[in-house]
Amino acid sequence: MFKSLLHYLQARLRAVFGDYRGFFRHLIKWTALGSLVGVLCGSASALFLHVLDLVTRLRLERPALIVFLPLAGLGIGWVYHRYGGAAARGSNLIIDELHTNASRIPFRMFSLILIGTWVSHLFGGSAGREGTAVQMGTSLADNLRRLLGLNRADRRLMIMAGVSGGFGSVFGTPVAGVVFGMEFQSAGRMRYDGIVPCLVSACVGDLVTRAWGIRHSHYAPFPDFPIDAGLLIKVVLAGIAFGLAGLLFIEFTHLVKWGFGRLPVAPYIRPVIGGVLVIGLTVLVGTTDYNGLSIPFITRSLDGTGVPPEVWILKLVFTGLTLGSGFVGGEVTPLFLIGAALGYTLGGPLGVPPTFLAALGFTAVFAGASNTPIACTVLAVEIFGGGGEVYVLVANVIAYLSSGNRSIYTAQRIGVAITNHHARVDETMADLESRYHQQS
Repeated sequence: MFKSLLHYLQARLRAVFGDYRGFFRHLIKWTALGSLVGVLCGSASALFLHVLDLVTRLRLERPALIVFLPLAGLGIGWVYHRYGGAAARGSNLIIDELHTNASRIPFRMFSLILIGTWVSHLFGGSAGREGTAVQMGTSLADNLRRLLGLNRADRRLMIMAGVSGGFGSVFGTPVAGVVFGMEFQSAGRMRYDGIVPCLVSACVGDLVTRAWGIRHSHYAPFPDFPIDAGLLIKVVLAGIAFGLAGLLFIEFTHLVKWGFGRLPVAPYIRPVIGGVLVIGLTVLVGTTDYNGLSIPFITRSLDGTGVPPEVWILKLVFTGLTLGSGFVGGEVTPLFLIGAALGYTLGGPLGVPPTFLAALGFTAVFAGASNTPIACTVLAVEIFGGGGEVYVLVANVIAYLSSGNRSIYTAQRIGVAITNHHARVDETMADLESRYHQQS
């Protein structure tokens, strides 16, 4: 009996110490690699944000620069057509590589998306910055992996670290960056195998960006409303509206891409036509407020100054036309604005403080459009501080559910088909869309 007990304890101790050896080996390895990726991502985001601020100021000081938007579109379109290759697929290439591990993320993606986004913003394109940071981060991470001679098994974790480092550093939200890196590749499924490199890269990336002197946008703290059944119902209704707005953004952008793809012109001519249309739309609305990031609209929605009810739909059209015609940049900041402005507009009809719904909509539309409700909940807490977390989560989850199996990332896989019985687990959003067209 004693010998059996001794053998049992020895076996358990060997198992425990074996697990801890593996734990420390994994922790040390990915802390080092995640730190390297974080330094690269943080430095890249600092450079990107610094120059983006300069070109935005220049555009605001010289609004006549918008007349060169078609010429800028020609330059971006020709460079991507001539040199883009796989990099032209942007974030969809990243998602595919996270799932298939079949090819490579070219280093030229870094310079193409960086310079292309600066040019798009300088001349008045309506785009964001998340896509730029994520593409830069993953390009740097994958090329660092090749430089260090890491094996294919490590590659996915390096790419995930690049996603988290880029997202966390560009917005100053490292915790959201961690979750986004694990969540955005599949709708309804999170990959925890990358939690250490994602955590380290996002935190180091944020610290490095701040060390370079970059300061991120700050907003008023989120109001701490007690849980109330009536208010929860109103938040659910608003969440449905946020999800539908995300779906409208996806469908409109895809419609623009579909339409431009059928024009009998060379691919690099499409953004020229898109630039002309953006100029025409700018003249029609009589303001350049919808060009670029349009941050003032976000601020006015959140501080109670107020925005006209048409702001969210006009920003949706401007951004869909810009990105759908071939300009480059991200979708997230425009989606922040769309959600905040829509939330402010819904406040009156729902009998809820407009700034409260604006804060909910800030992340909820993005949650619906990207299928990342958990990352967006964390993002809201980091941006607005504590208070109202239940309402934030409800708005983001309802927006995610009500947007259906659609995504701004067409390569995103379906992890769980919750609301669409036609969807198949592990198929891409593009495959699902193709089957819809075939059935119709």
